[in-house]
Amino acid sequence: MNNKLTYKEAGVDVHKGYKTVKLIKESVKKTFTKGVLSDIGGFGGMFAIDKDSYEEPILVSGTDGVGTKLMIAFMTDKHDTIGEDAVAMCVNDVICQGAKPLFFLDYIATGKLDPSKAATIVKGISNGCIKSGCALIGGETAEMPGLYSDGEYDVAGFCVGIVDKKKIINGSTIKEGDILIGIPSSGIHSNGYSLVRKIFFDHKHYNVNDYVEELGSTLGEALITPTRLYPELIMDLISKFKIKGMSNVTGGGFYENIPRMFPEGLTADIETKNINVLPIFKLMQKEGNIDIDEMYGTFNMGIGMVLAVDKNDADKVVEYLKSKNENPVKIGVMVKREGGLDICHN
Repeated sequence: MNNKLTYKEAGVDVHKGYKTVKLIKESVKKTFTKGVLSDIGGFGGMFAIDKDSYEEPILVSGTDGVGTKLMIAFMTDKHDTIGEDAVAMCVNDVICQGAKPLFFLDYIATGKLDPSKAATIVKGISNGCIKSGCALIGGETAEMPGLYSDGEYDVAGFCVGIVDKKKIINGSTIKEGDILIGIPSSGIHSNGYSLVRKIFFDHKHYNVNDYVEELGSTLGEALITPTRLYPELIMDLISKFKIKGMSNVTGGGFYENIPRMFPEGLTADIETKNINVLPIFKLMQKEGNIDIDEMYGTFNMGIGMVLAVDKNDADKVVEYLKSKNENPVKIGVMVKREGGLDICHN
């Protein structure tokens, strides 16, 4: 009688891991930029900094996941863009300090590894990296039976960017009278999905396959819309204009994120009347009977990135963004006052 146990009998099939690596190689290599020194499969990813381009290079890092938006991916069985969300959640933070994303690492954990699904997720990560101008130089795929239910997984990422010390954007030069400009989001992005699911699936009992007239799509298609990637636009913008501060509108909405760039003693008066509130937010507010301040304290409401600029530069920045087929909107002005944002919804 043979009582010898194997790793496979414990629920981990290392050969599926090898197969996954083979399937993702092509997607990963598409992201490689000039600084990449290592190939996929090494114990560590290596990246060379172009020291001639920076007087005093500063590395800026960020890490995040996509939260319970993953549950929408499970419900819709759509896994090709959730990796793009993971990239966006990291690079969109890093660029707020004026840093150019250099490289990205991913982490995928699951109960039972499905090489094809893992490759689809990594393809989304690769696409996000390509759109952000950064290289995917490493990652980890962890098979953990017993921790995740069948078909479930988690995905997170880590990004490193670079900026010259003299060009760091930290909000320190923001002053009274400066203007806040909002750049549109692509949808909910990857925050607030616990409330999203509560509204649509617990409170109103929607199905992800339900076609919703107000959305012009199925509910699932609207909810799985990938987070917008801002690096290309922002890197172009900061090369041409003095951007004093930036806020990535993520979890906590306007109230928590916009003030993160403000110097002490300053806050802002926000006007929402010109914001193009996306249909998905209007539907959520209606179906959940949610207070407007709760909406702006949880979601981006159609504004994914906020810039602080001098009042004399505001019109030029807006016009330039419009020339790039953007739809920017002046959403507020800096004021001397203690306390949080004052948001007017008239």
